[in-house]
Amino acid sequence: MAPGNHRDQDEPPPLAPDETKGEVEESAAAEENEALSEEAAAERLNLDVQIEVTSPCQRHIVVRVPREDIERYFDREFSELVTTAHVRGFRPGRAPRKLIEARFRKEIKDKVKASLMADSLTQLSEDYHLAPISQPELDFDAVELPDEGPMTYEFDLEVRPEFELPEWRGLNIQRPVREFTPEDVDRALQALLTQHGTLVPHDGPAEVGDYIATRLTFSYEGETLSRSDEELIRIRPVLSFRDGKIERFDELMRGVRAGDVRVGAAAISPEAPNERLRGQTVTATFEVKEVKKLKLPELTREFLQSLGDFENEGELRDAIYENLNRQLEYEQRRAARQQVLQALTAAVNWELPPKLVQRQTERELERAVMELRSAGFSREEIVVRENALRRRSFQAASQALKEHFLLEKLAEVEGIEVTEAELDEEIAAIAANLGETPRRVRARLEKSGRMDVIVNQVLERKAIDLILSHATFTDVPYQPALLEEEALERSAAGEPASSAPAAAAP
Repeated sequence: MAPGNHRDQDEPPPLAPDETKGEVEESAAAEENEALSEEAAAERLNLDVQIEVTSPCQRHIVVRVPREDIERYFDREFSELVTTAHVRGFRPGRAPRKLIEARFRKEIKDKVKASLMADSLTQLSEDYHLAPISQPELDFDAVELPDEGPMTYEFDLEVRPEFELPEWRGLNIQRPVREFTPEDVDRALQALLTQHGTLVPHDGPAEVGDYIATRLTFSYEGETLSRSDEELIRIRPVLSFRDGKIERFDELMRGVRAGDVRVGAAAISPEAPNERLRGQTVTATFEVKEVKKLKLPELTREFLQSLGDFENEGELRDAIYENLNRQLEYEQRRAARQQVLQALTAAVNWELPPKLVQRQTERELERAVMELRSAGFSREEIVVRENALRRRSFQAASQALKEHFLLEKLAEVEGIEVTEAELDEEIAAIAANLGETPRRVRARLEKSGRMDVIVNQVLERKAIDLILSHATFTDVPYQPALLEEEALERSAAGEPASSAPAAAAP
């Protein structure tokens, strides 16, 4: 859950202008003359800085660089240039200083501006300890270096909020507990076999649990929103999408046959990416091409070994029992986390910048999906939960950010850190769920720049564990939820061009 560490997932180094304008740092570094700059760098800028608190997480900053500093930087550049400049009629290094200044002042103006901005931003970061969580909203090209008077620039900056850490010791937590029975293992085994079953055509009417191959069209007031020519959907009580769902889907499809057309109402989430259709009801048209039934595999020796090199059904059932307990541990952590954070966030009332929350949305989805994979949930169960998160993504991301700031501060105060061994263990659990090697999963995470999601996931878990070590518990019965929802990895109302991409697998 992160914004990075927390750095909106990518906290910049000391304040720097927008990375799309990389010439700020690059030109300053490339043009720096080692012999002349060390002394100048040691001399601080006489900045006039005004910082306005526009919200708990936002600052509006105005920086004025005085004329004397501007001229000092020009002098530094000219001192270097005078020894190397080629001027017609003069040998290199022999042209008069005033001639060099007159001829090359415009050419080195951008270099001076880049150096002044880079140095002033660094000094600003060091002097004011702003704790930025994103790059400053600063357009380098829009900043002017005047011929007279100070250079002034201003920008907005998102920062980590300042707050007092609420009392976190002595909380009372309700903990779900369950001793799994053979019947629980039976249900989990059936769910596992379903994932490896074979679909066979069925000429008769469909029943709950059967599958339909269908063309699916979503429309609103006659306008087609999205369409899929081939969707394979299992008939369950609820059919969900990333931005909505259809209730009583099993009733809608009861008795359907190949060639039938069924029309249902899909409720679009109030937080759907398509703002125009938020909270609306759209039409879902199913043109059923085929009905299929699921044939479960037999527990042959070959099939058992393909699942995990099990010698017999007993070993498989033992592994299922262990996985149920691992999922219970996840539910216990989730329930405890919710109660802990509900208690802690009740003490903070700051609002978060909408842009920050929007950027965090996909990261929060990634974090949630990775935790589910680590806990051993099936892909089917993960997609159901992911769709539920997407339907309230903004609200969930906003809450997750507040939670992260609280847990991050607790980690800092208590000296909690994440070790490489802990990261390896987390990646290994995800890899086992995906059926891949930890090395491959790590490489993909590093390449996509999402290792920080794992780091924050472990850091926050350790912070929660610390809180729970000082909590009291009341055990309550845990009833595993039956999977009554079929989830499609698509949006009903369509995705606007500016929307963020779906969370990818690591």
